[in-house]
Amino acid sequence: MTQKVSLTRYLVEQQRVDGLIPAQLRLLLEVVARACKRISFAVNKGELGDVMGAAETQNVQGEVQKKLDIIANEVLIEANEWGGHLAAMASEEMEGIYVVPNRYPQGEYLLLFDPLDGSSNIDVNVSIGTIFSVLKKPDDHPGVQEADFLQAGAKQVAAGYCIYGPQTTLVLTVGDGVAMFTLDREQGSFVLTQENLRIPEDTKEFAINMSNMRHWDAPVKRYIDECLAGKDGPRGKDFNMRWIASMVADVHRILMRGGIFMYPWDKREPEKPGKLRLMYEANPMGWLVEQAGGAATNGKERILDIEPTKLHQRVSVILGSKNEVERATGYHTEK
Repeated sequence: MTQKVSLTRYLVEQQRVDGLIPAQLRLLLEVVARACKRISFAVNKGELGDVMGAAETQNVQGEVQKKLDIIANEVLIEANEWGGHLAAMASEEMEGIYVVPNRYPQGEYLLLFDPLDGSSNIDVNVSIGTIFSVLKKPDDHPGVQEADFLQAGAKQVAAGYCIYGPQTTLVLTVGDGVAMFTLDREQGSFVLTQENLRIPEDTKEFAINMSNMRHWDAPVKRYIDECLAGKDGPRGKDFNMRWIASMVADVHRILMRGGIFMYPWDKREPEKPGKLRLMYEANPMGWLVEQAGGAATNGKERILDIEPTKLHQRVSVILGSKNEVERATGYHTEK
């Protein structure tokens, strides 16, 4: 019988054998995983845990928060503030950064997270998840400030997500490919179930919210129209559309079997470059996709090369199978 490899053992080997991560980063990732396990239990209880429905609050984006949004945010902060690995945290649900209190030792890393991606799916029992990104704090000054977080995605030292679906699955990269872990509820630990995930370069699936078609820019409409034309169109093959309205679930499908995910700029709010958040969603997902052989752009440039100017900066996102992303991006650059 093949011995199961736990997340802890996997990270120890990344640290000790391969020398890819320092001990403090290993410990930080273990704490994040334990927090995700707690969130998973809360999600699974549903109505039994009095966690369903909306709270009477809004986040910094003006969106009505779900009870589980608040719970997940608090779980991640409480789990990570005292370990000595972090200098500060930033969340999609908070306006500013959360500096580790003085009563705890400060570490050298910065943690960013979307505590519960796909909140609109909570009450209908569809997959949701937690997305996270880790940066190294600049060491050219003492203390920590918001500007320390404004680093391009290419500078991430770890990124991943945990998806709460039929199984609870943690997907992680530390810059050496993508590994997947499944929560063994009997043992209470994440177990390695796949290594070196690879996204097929070609695909016959696309994910986009078709209800916004009338608001799309011409390059997006051109790409989707060609997909919809099927075998008789310029692509010469039939495509299927998939859309879960949960980025973490759509990206997970792409990592498992290929596809292209698009959440582009549109004319509804032309002053905004996109809907998704660069720091909490696009950067960690973009890096995961690239590490699995895919590509991620905003239609004009590689997402990981974008220099952020704001903590809650938004961005257009096209990511997934490499050849399809390059085609869709090419239509934008032609324009």
